[in-house]
Amino acid sequence: MKDLARRAQAMMRRHPTAADAALALLFATAALVSVEAFSDQMRHFDPNFDPPGRVVATLALLGMSLPLAWRRRAPFSVVVAVVVAFLVGRIVVGVTEASVTILAGSLAIYSAALHGRRRFRTLVLTLCLGALLGEVAREVFFAASAADLNPLAQSFILAFNVVVLSLPWVLGAVIRSLREHDRELADRAAELQREREENARQAVFAERVRIARELHDVVAHHVSVMGVQAGAARRVMERQPDKAAEALSSIEMSSRQAVLELDRLLGFLRRADEVDDLAPQPGLAQLGDLVAQAAQGELTVDLSIEGDPRPLSPTLEVSAYRVIQEALTNTRKHSDGATATVRVRYGPATLEVEILDNGTGRSERPMGSEAGHGLIGMRERATLHGGHLRTGPRPEGGFGVLATFPLNGSVL
Repeated sequence: MKDLARRAQAMMRRHPTAADAALALLFATAALVSVEAFSDQMRHFDPNFDPPGRVVATLALLGMSLPLAWRRRAPFSVVVAVVVAFLVGRIVVGVTEASVTILAGSLAIYSAALHGRRRFRTLVLTLCLGALLGEVAREVFFAASAADLNPLAQSFILAFNVVVLSLPWVLGAVIRSLREHDRELADRAAELQREREENARQAVFAERVRIARELHDVVAHHVSVMGVQAGAARRVMERQPDKAAEALSSIEMSSRQAVLELDRLLGFLRRADEVDDLAPQPGLAQLGDLVAQAAQGELTVDLSIEGDPRPLSPTLEVSAYRVIQEALTNTRKHSDGATATVRVRYGPATLEVEILDNGTGRSERPMGSEAGHGLIGMRERATLHGGHLRTGPRPEGGFGVLATFPLNGSVL
Protein backbone atom coordinates (compact mmCIF):
# COMPACT_ATOMS: atom_id res chain seq x y z
CA MET A 1 0.00 0.00 0.00
CA LYS A 2 2.82 2.39 0.87
CA ASP A 3 4.59 1.55 -2.40
CA LEU A 4 1.42 2.30 -4.33
CA ALA A 5 1.05 5.64 -2.56
CA ARG A 6 4.69 6.57 -3.27
CA ARG A 7 4.28 5.67 -6.94
CA ALA A 8 1.12 7.72 -7.20
CA GLN A 9 2.85 10.67 -5.54
CA ALA A 10 5.85 10.39 -7.85
CA MET A 11 3.56 10.24 -10.89
CA MET A 12 1.69 13.34 -9.72
CA ARG A 13 4.99 15.22 -9.38
CA ARG A 14 6.06 14.18 -12.88
CA HIS A 15 2.70 15.08 -14.45
CA PRO A 16 1.10 17.85 -12.33
CA THR A 17 -1.25 19.07 -15.07
CA ALA A 18 -2.61 15.57 -15.65
CA ALA A 19 -3.11 15.14 -11.90
CA ASP A 20 -4.99 18.47 -11.72
CA ALA A 21 -7.15 17.47 -14.69
CA ALA A 22 -8.06 14.21 -12.95
CA LEU A 23 -8.89 16.14 -9.78
CA ALA A 24 -11.08 18.59 -11.74
CA LEU A 25 -12.99 15.67 -13.30
CA LEU A 26 -13.43 14.17 -9.86
CA PHE A 27 -14.89 17.45 -8.53
CA ALA A 28 -17.19 17.75 -11.57
CA THR A 29 -18.48 14.21 -11.14
CA ALA A 30 -18.98 14.66 -7.41
CA ALA A 31 -20.82 17.96 -7.94
CA LEU A 32 -23.19 16.42 -10.54
CA VAL A 33 -23.90 13.43 -8.32
CA SER A 34 -24.41 15.69 -5.30
CA VAL A 35 -26.86 18.02 -7.03
CA GLU A 36 -28.82 15.08 -8.41
CA ALA A 37 -29.00 13.41 -4.98
CA PHE A 38 -30.09 16.68 -3.37
CA SER A 39 -32.82 17.15 -6.00
CA ASP A 40 -34.16 13.63 -5.40
CA GLN A 41 -34.17 14.21 -1.67
CA MET A 42 -36.02 17.52 -2.04
CA ARG A 43 -38.64 15.92 -4.32
CA HIS A 44 -39.17 13.25 -1.65
CA PHE A 45 -39.97 15.85 1.01
CA ASP A 46 -41.60 18.40 -1.29
CA PRO A 47 -43.38 17.05 -4.38
CA ASN A 48 -43.67 20.62 -5.69
CA PHE A 49 -39.90 21.18 -5.65
CA ASP A 50 -38.77 22.60 -8.99
CA PRO A 51 -35.01 22.21 -9.55
CA PRO A 52 -33.20 24.38 -12.10
CA GLY A 53 -32.83 23.15 -15.63
CA ARG A 54 -30.50 20.20 -15.96
CA VAL A 55 -28.44 21.74 -18.77
CA VAL A 56 -27.80 25.12 -17.16
CA ALA A 57 -27.18 23.52 -13.78
CA THR A 58 -24.66 21.13 -15.34
CA LEU A 59 -22.90 23.99 -17.11
CA ALA A 60 -22.74 25.97 -13.88
CA LEU A 61 -21.31 23.02 -11.95
CA LEU A 62 -18.76 22.31 -14.69
CA GLY A 63 -17.77 25.99 -14.61
CA MET A 64 -17.07 25.66 -10.88
CA SER A 65 -14.99 22.48 -11.16
CA LEU A 66 -13.31 22.01 -14.55
CA PRO A 67 -11.12 25.17 -14.36
CA LEU A 68 -9.29 23.47 -11.49
CA ALA A 69 -7.33 21.54 -14.15
CA TRP A 70 -5.23 24.70 -14.64
CA ARG A 71 -4.96 25.66 -10.96
CA ARG A 72 -1.11 25.57 -10.98
CA ARG A 73 -0.49 27.07 -14.40
CA ALA A 74 -2.97 29.97 -14.10
CA PRO A 75 -4.03 30.18 -10.43
CA PHE A 76 -5.53 33.68 -10.55
CA SER A 77 -7.58 32.99 -13.68
CA VAL A 78 -8.83 29.74 -12.15
CA VAL A 79 -9.93 31.27 -8.84
CA VAL A 80 -11.73 34.12 -10.64
CA ALA A 81 -13.46 31.66 -13.02
CA VAL A 82 -14.55 29.39 -10.15
CA VAL A 83 -15.89 32.29 -8.09
CA VAL A 84 -17.77 33.79 -11.04
CA ALA A 85 -19.29 30.40 -11.90
CA PHE A 86 -20.22 29.94 -8.24
CA LEU A 87 -22.01 33.29 -8.11
CA VAL A 88 -23.79 32.75 -11.41
CA GLY A 89 -24.83 29.21 -10.43
CA ARG A 90 -26.18 30.23 -7.05
CA ILE A 91 -27.74 33.59 -7.92
CA VAL A 92 -28.84 33.25 -11.55
CA VAL A 93 -29.30 29.51 -12.13
CA GLY A 94 -30.32 28.59 -8.59
CA VAL A 95 -28.07 25.55 -8.16
CA THR A 96 -28.67 24.18 -4.69
CA GLU A 97 -25.48 22.11 -4.32
CA ALA A 98 -23.50 23.60 -1.41
CA SER A 99 -20.85 21.02 -0.47
CA VAL A 100 -18.65 20.14 -3.45
CA THR A 101 -18.85 23.66 -4.88
CA ILE A 102 -17.63 25.18 -1.60
CA LEU A 103 -14.72 22.70 -1.62
CA ALA A 104 -13.95 23.64 -5.22
CA GLY A 105 -13.84 27.31 -4.23
CA SER A 106 -11.59 26.47 -1.27
CA LEU A 107 -9.18 24.55 -3.53
CA ALA A 108 -9.07 27.46 -5.99
CA ILE A 109 -8.25 29.89 -3.16
CA TYR A 110 -5.56 27.53 -1.84
CA SER A 111 -3.98 27.23 -5.30
CA ALA A 112 -3.93 31.00 -5.79
CA ALA A 113 -2.36 31.52 -2.37
CA LEU A 114 0.30 28.87 -3.10
CA HIS A 115 1.11 29.38 -6.79
CA GLY A 116 -0.02 32.95 -7.54
CA ARG A 117 2.42 35.80 -8.09
CA ARG A 118 3.11 37.91 -5.04
CA ARG A 119 2.26 41.20 -6.75
CA PHE A 120 -1.48 40.50 -7.22
CA ARG A 121 -2.06 37.69 -4.73
CA THR A 122 -3.53 39.60 -1.81
CA LEU A 123 -5.83 41.74 -3.99
CA VAL A 124 -7.22 38.83 -6.02
CA LEU A 125 -7.74 36.59 -3.01
CA THR A 126 -9.40 39.34 -0.99
CA LEU A 127 -11.89 40.08 -3.77
CA CYS A 128 -12.66 36.41 -4.44
CA LEU A 129 -13.01 35.48 -0.79
CA GLY A 130 -15.18 38.52 -0.16
CA ALA A 131 -17.45 37.57 -3.08
CA LEU A 132 -17.87 34.00 -1.82
CA LEU A 133 -18.58 35.09 1.75
CA GLY A 134 -20.95 37.77 0.52
CA GLU A 135 -22.99 35.16 -1.37
CA VAL A 136 -22.96 32.85 1.67
CA ALA A 137 -24.16 35.72 3.89
CA ARG A 138 -26.91 36.57 1.38
CA GLU A 139 -28.17 33.00 1.40
CA VAL A 140 -27.95 32.65 5.18
CA PHE A 141 -29.61 35.93 6.14
CA PHE A 142 -31.75 37.03 3.19
CA ALA A 143 -32.70 34.03 1.04
CA ALA A 144 -36.16 32.53 1.43
CA SER A 145 -34.69 29.14 2.29
CA ALA A 146 -33.14 30.66 5.44
CA ALA A 147 -36.36 32.13 6.78
CA ASP A 148 -36.82 29.36 9.33
CA LEU A 149 -33.28 29.68 10.76
CA ASN A 150 -32.76 31.48 14.06
CA PRO A 151 -30.01 34.12 14.36
CA LEU A 152 -27.70 31.74 16.26
CA ALA A 153 -27.87 29.13 13.49
CA GLN A 154 -27.37 31.77 10.85
CA SER A 155 -24.32 33.12 12.64
CA PHE A 156 -22.88 29.62 13.05
CA ILE A 157 -23.34 28.81 9.35
CA LEU A 158 -21.68 32.05 8.32
CA ALA A 159 -18.77 31.55 10.76
CA PHE A 160 -18.32 27.98 9.55
CA ASN A 161 -18.08 29.12 5.94
CA VAL A 162 -15.67 31.90 6.88
CA VAL A 163 -13.36 29.29 8.44
CA VAL A 164 -13.76 26.82 5.58
CA LEU A 165 -12.98 29.44 2.93
CA SER A 166 -10.23 31.27 4.86
CA LEU A 167 -8.20 28.26 6.00
CA PRO A 168 -7.09 27.37 2.43
CA TRP A 169 -5.63 30.88 2.06
CA VAL A 170 -3.72 30.50 5.33
CA LEU A 171 -2.61 26.96 4.43
CA GLY A 172 -1.43 27.99 0.97
CA ALA A 173 0.47 30.97 2.38
CA VAL A 174 2.18 28.80 5.02
CA ILE A 175 3.20 26.12 2.51
CA ARG A 176 4.46 28.79 0.11
CA SER A 177 6.52 30.37 2.87
CA LEU A 178 8.00 27.00 3.83
CA ARG A 179 8.91 26.23 0.23
CA GLU A 180 10.57 29.62 -0.20
CA HIS A 181 12.47 29.04 3.01
CA ASP A 182 13.59 25.62 1.78
CA ARG A 183 14.74 27.16 -1.51
CA GLU A 184 16.67 29.83 0.37
CA LEU A 185 18.32 27.16 2.51
CA ALA A 186 19.16 25.13 -0.59
CA ASP A 187 20.60 28.20 -2.32
CA ARG A 188 22.58 29.08 0.79
CA ALA A 189 23.89 25.53 1.06
CA ALA A 190 24.89 25.60 -2.61
CA GLU A 191 26.61 28.96 -2.10
CA LEU A 192 28.46 27.63 0.95
CA GLN A 193 29.49 24.57 -1.05
CA ARG A 194 30.80 26.81 -3.82
CA GLU A 195 32.68 28.90 -1.25
CA ARG A 196 34.18 25.76 0.30
CA GLU A 197 35.27 24.53 -3.12
CA GLU A 198 36.74 27.93 -3.97
CA ASN A 199 38.55 28.09 -0.63
CA ALA A 200 39.86 24.59 -1.22
CA ARG A 201 41.08 25.58 -4.70
CA GLN A 202 42.77 28.67 -3.29
CA ALA A 203 44.36 26.63 -0.51
CA VAL A 204 45.63 24.11 -3.04
CA PHE A 205 46.98 26.91 -5.23
CA ALA A 206 48.66 28.61 -2.27
CA GLU A 207 50.21 25.30 -1.24
CA ARG A 208 51.42 24.69 -4.77
CA VAL A 209 53.02 28.14 -4.81
CA ARG A 210 54.66 27.45 -1.46
CA ILE A 211 55.96 24.08 -2.62
CA ALA A 212 57.23 25.58 -5.88
CA ARG A 213 58.97 28.31 -3.91
CA GLU A 214 60.63 25.81 -1.58
CA LEU A 215 61.70 23.59 -4.47
CA HIS A 216 63.09 26.57 -6.33
CA ASP A 217 65.05 27.76 -3.32
CA VAL A 218 66.50 24.34 -2.61
CA VAL A 219 67.25 23.23 -6.17
CA ALA A 220 68.39 26.56 -7.60
CA HIS A 221 70.77 27.26 -4.76
CA HIS A 222 72.54 23.92 -4.70
CA VAL A 223 72.58 23.45 -8.46
CA SER A 224 74.01 26.94 -8.83
CA VAL A 225 76.74 26.12 -6.33
CA MET A 226 77.52 22.89 -8.15
CA GLY A 227 77.64 24.71 -11.48
CA VAL A 228 80.07 27.32 -10.18
CA GLN A 229 82.28 24.69 -8.53
CA ALA A 230 82.24 22.51 -11.64
CA GLY A 231 83.39 25.46 -13.76
CA ALA A 232 86.15 26.25 -11.29
CA ALA A 233 87.26 22.60 -11.23
CA ARG A 234 87.38 22.48 -15.00
CA ARG A 235 89.61 25.55 -15.20
CA VAL A 236 92.16 24.41 -12.60
CA MET A 237 91.98 20.64 -13.15
CA GLU A 238 95.32 20.40 -15.02
CA ARG A 239 97.25 23.21 -13.31
CA GLN A 240 96.00 22.88 -9.72
CA PRO A 241 94.59 19.38 -9.15
CA ASP A 242 94.30 20.00 -5.41
CA LYS A 243 91.88 22.90 -5.93
CA ALA A 244 89.99 20.84 -8.53
CA ALA A 245 89.59 18.06 -5.98
CA GLU A 246 88.40 20.60 -3.41
CA ALA A 247 85.83 21.95 -5.89
CA LEU A 248 84.64 18.41 -6.71
CA SER A 249 84.33 17.71 -2.99
CA SER A 250 82.19 20.83 -2.66
CA ILE A 251 80.01 19.65 -5.56
CA GLU A 252 79.56 16.32 -3.83
CA MET A 253 78.58 18.00 -0.57
CA SER A 254 76.14 20.35 -2.32
CA SER A 255 74.52 17.49 -4.19
CA ARG A 256 74.05 15.51 -0.99
CA GLN A 257 72.60 18.56 0.75
CA ALA A 258 70.20 19.12 -2.16
CA VAL A 259 69.08 15.49 -2.06
CA LEU A 260 68.63 15.71 1.70
CA GLU A 261 66.47 18.83 1.52
CA LEU A 262 64.44 17.44 -1.37
CA ASP A 263 63.93 14.22 0.56
CA ARG A 264 62.80 16.22 3.57
CA LEU A 265 60.35 18.28 1.53
CA LEU A 266 58.94 15.39 -0.49
CA GLY A 267 58.76 13.20 2.60
CA PHE A 268 56.72 15.88 4.33
CA LEU A 269 54.36 16.07 1.35
CA ARG A 270 53.86 12.30 1.39
CA ARG A 271 52.97 12.45 5.10
CA ALA A 272 50.83 15.56 5.15
CA ASP A 273 49.03 14.51 8.38
CA GLU A 274 52.20 13.54 10.25
CA VAL A 275 54.83 15.56 12.03
CA ASP A 276 57.81 16.32 9.84
CA ASP A 277 60.62 14.67 11.80
CA LEU A 278 63.37 15.30 9.23
CA ALA A 279 65.82 18.18 9.19
CA PRO A 280 64.31 21.46 10.44
CA GLN A 281 63.91 24.47 8.19
CA PRO A 282 67.00 26.70 8.06
CA GLY A 283 67.09 30.01 9.89
CA LEU A 284 69.32 33.02 10.40
CA ALA A 285 71.53 30.97 12.70
CA GLN A 286 72.72 29.04 9.63
CA LEU A 287 73.77 32.17 7.70
CA GLY A 288 77.42 31.47 8.39
CA ASP A 289 77.23 28.11 6.66
CA LEU A 290 75.28 29.65 3.75
CA VAL A 291 77.86 32.40 3.26
CA ALA A 292 80.72 29.94 3.51
CA GLN A 293 79.10 27.73 0.92
CA ALA A 294 78.45 30.67 -1.43
CA ALA A 295 82.06 31.82 -1.08
CA GLN A 296 83.57 28.50 -2.16
CA GLY A 297 83.85 29.69 -5.76
CA GLU A 298 85.20 32.93 -7.12
CA LEU A 299 82.68 35.03 -5.17
CA THR A 300 83.72 36.70 -1.91
CA VAL A 301 80.88 37.19 0.54
CA ASP A 302 80.97 39.39 3.65
CA LEU A 303 78.37 38.94 6.40
CA SER A 304 77.50 41.60 8.96
CA ILE A 305 74.90 41.52 11.72
CA GLU A 306 73.67 44.86 13.04
CA GLY A 307 71.56 45.33 16.13
CA ASP A 308 70.81 42.80 18.86
CA PRO A 309 69.87 39.38 17.43
CA ARG A 310 66.82 37.93 19.12
CA PRO A 311 64.51 34.95 18.61
CA LEU A 312 62.00 35.37 15.78
CA SER A 313 59.10 33.28 14.58
CA PRO A 314 60.20 30.18 12.62
CA THR A 315 58.40 31.28 9.46
CA LEU A 316 60.10 34.67 9.52
CA GLU A 317 63.48 33.02 10.05
CA VAL A 318 62.93 30.76 7.05
CA SER A 319 61.72 33.61 4.84
CA ALA A 320 64.69 35.85 5.65
CA TYR A 321 67.12 32.97 5.13
CA ARG A 322 65.56 32.06 1.78
CA VAL A 323 65.69 35.66 0.55
CA ILE A 324 69.42 35.80 1.28
CA GLN A 325 69.95 32.38 -0.25
CA GLU A 326 68.11 33.31 -3.46
CA ALA A 327 69.91 36.65 -3.76
CA LEU A 328 73.34 34.98 -3.45
CA THR A 329 72.28 32.32 -5.97
CA ASN A 330 71.31 35.02 -8.48
CA THR A 331 74.57 36.86 -7.81
CA ARG A 332 76.61 33.77 -8.69
CA LYS A 333 74.52 32.99 -11.78
CA HIS A 334 73.84 36.40 -13.29
CA SER A 335 76.55 38.76 -12.06
CA ASP A 336 80.19 39.04 -13.00
CA GLY A 337 81.01 40.70 -9.71
CA ALA A 338 83.66 39.33 -7.37
CA THR A 339 82.23 40.43 -4.03
CA ALA A 340 78.87 40.46 -2.27
CA THR A 341 77.81 41.85 1.08
CA VAL A 342 75.05 40.45 3.27
CA ARG A 343 73.72 42.71 6.02
CA VAL A 344 71.14 41.68 8.61
CA ARG A 345 69.74 44.55 10.69
CA TYR A 346 67.64 43.94 13.81
CA GLY A 347 65.63 47.12 14.34
CA PRO A 348 63.10 47.95 17.07
CA ALA A 349 60.14 47.05 14.81
CA THR A 350 61.66 45.60 11.64
CA LEU A 351 64.13 43.07 10.39
CA GLU A 352 66.04 44.08 7.28
CA VAL A 353 68.16 41.85 5.09
CA GLU A 354 70.26 43.48 2.36
CA ILE A 355 72.37 41.79 -0.27
CA LEU A 356 74.66 43.92 -2.43
CA ASP A 357 77.10 42.93 -5.17
CA ASN A 358 79.49 44.81 -7.46
CA GLY A 359 78.59 43.03 -10.70
CA THR A 360 77.45 44.57 -14.00
CA GLY A 361 75.58 41.78 -15.75
CA ARG A 362 72.34 41.73 -13.79
CA SER A 363 70.25 44.19 -15.82
CA GLU A 364 70.31 41.98 -18.91
CA ARG A 365 68.71 39.05 -17.15
CA PRO A 366 65.31 38.09 -18.69
CA MET A 367 62.50 38.22 -16.14
CA GLY A 368 60.92 35.07 -17.48
CA SER A 369 63.96 33.03 -16.52
CA GLU A 370 64.51 31.03 -13.41
CA ALA A 371 65.97 34.09 -11.74
CA GLY A 372 62.75 35.96 -12.49
CA HIS A 373 60.86 33.29 -10.57
CA GLY A 374 63.38 33.73 -7.79
CA LEU A 375 62.58 37.43 -7.50
CA ILE A 376 58.88 36.58 -7.41
CA GLY A 377 59.54 34.07 -4.65
CA MET A 378 61.50 36.62 -2.60
CA ARG A 379 58.71 39.17 -2.99
CA GLU A 380 56.10 36.58 -1.95
CA ARG A 381 58.10 35.74 1.17
CA ALA A 382 58.31 39.41 2.16
CA THR A 383 54.61 39.99 1.46
CA LEU A 384 53.71 36.93 3.51
CA HIS A 385 54.86 38.76 6.65
CA GLY A 386 53.48 42.17 5.66
CA GLY A 387 56.87 43.40 4.48
CA HIS A 388 58.18 44.56 1.14
CA LEU A 389 61.07 43.88 -1.21
CA ARG A 390 63.12 46.30 -3.27
CA THR A 391 65.48 45.15 -5.99
CA GLY A 392 67.40 46.87 -8.75
CA PRO A 393 70.74 48.11 -10.03
CA ARG A 394 72.82 50.28 -7.69
CA PRO A 395 73.97 53.77 -8.80
CA GLU A 396 77.59 52.89 -8.04
CA GLY A 397 77.32 49.61 -9.93
CA GLY A 398 76.12 46.15 -9.10
CA PHE A 399 72.74 44.98 -7.91
CA GLY A 400 70.96 45.28 -4.59
CA VAL A 401 68.20 43.40 -2.79
CA LEU A 402 66.55 44.84 0.33
CA ALA A 403 63.82 42.94 2.17
CA THR A 404 62.05 44.48 5.17
CA PHE A 405 60.02 42.33 7.57
CA PRO A 406 57.84 43.89 10.31
CA LEU A 407 58.41 42.33 13.71
CA ASN A 408 54.91 42.95 15.06
CA GLY A 409 53.87 39.66 16.56
CA SER A 410 56.91 37.89 15.07
CA VAL A 411 59.17 37.98 18.11
CA LEU A 412 58.91 34.88 20.24
